[in-house]
Amino acid sequence: MTSPSPSVPELRPAAFTIPGRWAGAASRGSDAPGPAPRPAGFRPDIEGLRAVAVLAVLAFHAAVPGLAGGFVGVDVFLVISGYLITGLLLREATTTGRIRLGEFFSRRARRLLPSAAIVLAVVALFGAWLTVPLRRADLEYDVLAAALSVGNWRFVAQQTDYLAAGRDESPLLHFWSLAVEEQFYLVWGPLLALTVLLVLRLVRRGRADGRGRAVRPVAAALAAVLTAGSFALSLHWTQDSVSLAYLGTPSRVWQFGVGALLALLPWHLLRGPRVLRVLVGWAGAAAIVGCVLAYDNTTPYPGWAALVPTLGTAAVILAGTPGRDGAGAAAPGPGVDRVLGLRVPRAIGRLSYNLYLWHWPVLVLVGAKFGPLSWPVKVALTAAAALPAAAVMRWVERPLRHSRTVSELPRRGLSLGLASVVIPVVLALVVGTGTLRLLGPAAPVDLQGLPPGSSDGTSLLVRTAAPAKGGPAVVPDAVQARKDFPPDGECEVAPTATTSPDCRFGVVGSPDRIVLLGDSHAGQWFSALLAIAAERRWELEELVKQGCPLPELTVVNPQLGRTYRECDTWRANALTRLKEGPKPRLIVVSTLNRYTDDRELLLQGWEKTLAPLREIGVPIVYLRDTPVPGTDVPACVSGHTDEPATCEFPRDKALWADPLADEIAAGRMPGVRTVSVNDVICPGNGRSCPAVLERILLYRDDAHLTNVAVVVLTPRLERLLTESGALPPRSAPTQDRPVTVDGWTQLLRDDFDGPAGSRPSEANWQYDLGTCYPGCPAPQWGTGEIETMTDSTANVRLDGRGALEIVPTRDAAGQWSSGRIESRRADFAPPPGGVLRIEAGIALPDVTGPAAAGYWPAFWTLGGELRNGYTGWPAIGELDIMEQVNGRDTVFGTMHCGVLDGGPCQEPRGLGSGDQPCGAECRTGFHRYAVEVDLRPGAEQVRWYLDGREHHRVTAAQMDRATWDRAVNHGLFLILNVAVGGNLPTAFGGAVTPATEPGHPMRVDYVSVATKP
Repeated sequence: MTSPSPSVPELRPAAFTIPGRWAGAASRGSDAPGPAPRPAGFRPDIEGLRAVAVLAVLAFHAAVPGLAGGFVGVDVFLVISGYLITGLLLREATTTGRIRLGEFFSRRARRLLPSAAIVLAVVALFGAWLTVPLRRADLEYDVLAAALSVGNWRFVAQQTDYLAAGRDESPLLHFWSLAVEEQFYLVWGPLLALTVLLVLRLVRRGRADGRGRAVRPVAAALAAVLTAGSFALSLHWTQDSVSLAYLGTPSRVWQFGVGALLALLPWHLLRGPRVLRVLVGWAGAAAIVGCVLAYDNTTPYPGWAALVPTLGTAAVILAGTPGRDGAGAAAPGPGVDRVLGLRVPRAIGRLSYNLYLWHWPVLVLVGAKFGPLSWPVKVALTAAAALPAAAVMRWVERPLRHSRTVSELPRRGLSLGLASVVIPVVLALVVGTGTLRLLGPAAPVDLQGLPPGSSDGTSLLVRTAAPAKGGPAVVPDAVQARKDFPPDGECEVAPTATTSPDCRFGVVGSPDRIVLLGDSHAGQWFSALLAIAAERRWELEELVKQGCPLPELTVVNPQLGRTYRECDTWRANALTRLKEGPKPRLIVVSTLNRYTDDRELLLQGWEKTLAPLREIGVPIVYLRDTPVPGTDVPACVSGHTDEPATCEFPRDKALWADPLADEIAAGRMPGVRTVSVNDVICPGNGRSCPAVLERILLYRDDAHLTNVAVVVLTPRLERLLTESGALPPRSAPTQDRPVTVDGWTQLLRDDFDGPAGSRPSEANWQYDLGTCYPGCPAPQWGTGEIETMTDSTANVRLDGRGALEIVPTRDAAGQWSSGRIESRRADFAPPPGGVLRIEAGIALPDVTGPAAAGYWPAFWTLGGELRNGYTGWPAIGELDIMEQVNGRDTVFGTMHCGVLDGGPCQEPRGLGSGDQPCGAECRTGFHRYAVEVDLRPGAEQVRWYLDGREHHRVTAAQMDRATWDRAVNHGLFLILNVAVGGNLPTAFGGAVTPATEPGHPMRVDYVSVATKP
C-alpha cells in the first residue's frame, strides 16, 4: 500500500462490459490523473470508488447471479476519469498559465501502456497455444487494434455486421474502453490547452487565482456543450445501433464531460447543511448498487438508463469534495467517502487496472480451451488473475511510475509508450503471419470442380463419384468457409434497410419467375435456386433481409439493440411488391426457426404473412430451416482438420420443433408445401449433427450453410421441389421450340433428364455404329481407334441425375466397345454476319495414369455436308471443342481445314490450342467447354472457351477466304464420344494396354447451341 501524497495519483483504467449479447465486453482503462478542483491532496474515496466499480464488473463477467447490471461500472470509471484528469489539467493551467501536453501524454503513456503491452504480448503468445488457428488469426488482428488504441472501432465493425455474427468473443474485447479514453484525451487535452492559451492571452491575468477565474467558466462552457451534444448522440445511437452507442467514442464523451464539470465548477463553495452531503453521497452509492442489481441485458443501454449510475458517481465524488477550509472531506460522520477510503477498498482500487487487464483474457482463453465455464469457476479464475495483476503492478507499474530516469523528460515517457505499442504489434504480426501460412490461401472455392451432389438417398454426394484424391481435407477449407457467402451482392439487405433493391438473376425478363423470400436462412439457398431457375431459362427474384423473421413477429435486432421496426416495414413492402407485380411461377420461403418458442404466437405470425401470399395464387414452398450449430464451425474445423467429427454439435439443440412444418403436414395450411434437406445434412437419429459431411464443410459460421454445401445440395433440392409438384420437370428445347433470351436464340438445349439407364432423346441424337461411317470410307474412324461403337445402354445412357454417360467397356475376350452420338440436326450455323455458340458441361473420365492409357474423350463438330456422303475432310471443317488423351490433366481445342497434308491448318495436326491445364477437377466435376463461330464484320474468328475463359482463337486472316468459308460458313453437327486407342493417344505415349481400365464414363451435364445476330 502506498501512503497518501500531496500530488493526486492518476486513476488507472478499470473495466466494464456491454450487456446482452456483448456480455463479456470489456474493460475501459482510466488512467485519469488529476487532483481535486482545489489543492486538497489525495482523494482516498475515489480510489475506493474504483474498487466498487471494478468488483461489480468482475462479478458481471463471472456471471455471478443477481449482479447482471455490473456493466454500469463503465459509467463510474468514465466520470472519475473525466473528473481527475480535467482537474489535473486545470491545476496546471491556473498555476503555470499553460498546459504541457508533452508531459501530459508522457505521464499517461508510462503509466498505462507498459502494463497493457504485457497483457497484449501474453495474449498474442498464449493465444497461439490455447486457440484454434482460425480464431488465432482473428485474435492477432485484435492485438493490433488494441495496441493502436482503435480496438473499439474494430469491435463496432464486427458487432454491427450481421454476417460476422456467431464468432467467439475476443479475449481483448475489454481493451475497447482504453481505446475510447485515449481517443477522447487525444482531443480533450489539446482542446483544453488551446482554450487556456486563448483565454489567458485575452485577459492577461498573471495571478493564479485570476487565471483560474478566467479559465474555469470558458472551459466549463466548452465541457457543457460537448456533454450535451454527446448525450443527445448517445440517445440517438441507443435507438439505432446499440454497439455503436456502447463502444463508440462520441457517444461516451458526455460521461467524461460530467466528470469534467465536477472539476471545473466551484462545487466546494456551495453552502448547505453538512448532513446533506452525507445523504447525497449515500444516495449516489445506492444508485450505483441499485443499477448493478436491477439492470440486465434487456436494459436499453447506454441511453437514458446510463444517467442513473453516471449521476450517482457524480454524487459520490461531490459528497467527498473538500469544503472551503480545504481540510479533507466536507461531510462528518458515516459518509460514503469515509467507507470508500478504508484500507481494503483502496487496495482493490489500486489493483483495479491490472486486475481488469488480466482477468478477461484468462476467462476467455480458458473457456476457448476447455469449453463453457460455470460461474463458480469463473469467480475462481478471476481471483487467480489477481496474481499476474499484482506482479505487474509490483515489478512494472510502480518502478516506472517512480523512475526519475523515465519521468524527468517527457520524451522518455513517450518513447516508453511507443515501445509498449510496437512490441505487441510486432508479436501479432509474427504470430499472425505464421497462422495465415498454416491456414493456407483464402482464394474462393472453384465451384466447377465440386463433386456432384446426390439428388436422392442418404448420401450428400453421388455414390458412384470417385472419391477425391489429395487436395484439402475439407471443402471449403476453414478460411474459405468464413467468406463462402452466396454470390448475390447487396441483395441480402442490412438491418437498417426497409426495402429490397430490384434483385433479379438468371434469365432476366423471362415470364417465368421464382421468388426467394425470407431472412438470411432463405438467402443461403440463393445459388441452388439460381441454378434451378437458369436450367429452365427462368428468372430468380430475391427478397431477403438479414435477421428479419418472415412470420409477423416483434423481435429485437441484436445489431441495432432495439425493436426491429425496419423488419416490419420491409416485410410489408415485400408482400406489397409481390401482390402488385407480375405473378411468379413459384414462391420459396424460409427463415430462422427460433425467433420465438411460443408455438401459437409463431403460427399466428405465419398466418399473417402467408395469407397475402396465398392470394397471389401460385405454389408456395416452405423450405425448413437447416440445423443451427450454435458454435463457430469453421474455427473449430481449423483446429481439427484431421478429426472433423470433433466439431459435431448436439442434435437436440440444433434442430428445433417446427410448428409450421407440422401444420403443413397435417393439411392445415392450404396452398403451402414443405421440403427439407435435414435428413441428409444431419443424417440418422443419433445425438449429434456433423459439421463436415463427406469432406464438405457444411457451415460458414454458427448458423448458415456454406455456399459450397448449397451448390452440392442443388440436385436434391430440385428433386424435392419437383416431387412436391411446385416445380415442373426440366424439359429440353428442340428445333421446333426455339427460345430467345438476351439476344441469343437457343437452337438446342438438352439437359439429359430421364430415368437411369435410359437412352438420350431420339429427337436430338442419333448413334454412330461399328468402326466407320457407312460405306467405310476410313476404317477405324480414320484415326486408328480400336473400339466398336454401339447403341447399347452399357455404353450410352442417362444416369438418372441429369447427365449423359458415355462409357468405354471391354468384354471377356478383350474387345473394346464405346459410344458415339451425333446431333440429328446438321444445320447449326451462325446467321449471316452473326455468331454461333456451342457449349457443353462435361466431367471427363475419372481415370489417370496407366489405367487411362488410350482413353480419348471428345466433344466436336463436323461440316453438315458429310452427312450426305461427302468425303472432303478436312476442307469441310472440323472444330474440336474439347479433347483429352490418356487421362492427362490437360485438354485442348483444334480447328481442321484445308487440305490433307499441310495447308493453312497445318494438317493433319490442325491449328490447336496446345495443352490447357485442367487438373483433377475436370475429372471429378463438370466444366464448361464452348466454341463460338463469329462471322460479324471485323471479327471473323473462331474462339474456344474453358469455364468462360478464352484459351484459343483462329481468325480468317490466318488463311485464304475460300478455305475459311468452306470450313465455317455452313451448317455443323455435333459429336460426343469416348474413343479407345488411336493415333492421337499413341502420339502421346498412351497405347492401350491390359492395364487400361474400362468403365470410366465421360459425363455430360448439358449441351446447348445458340445463335446471335
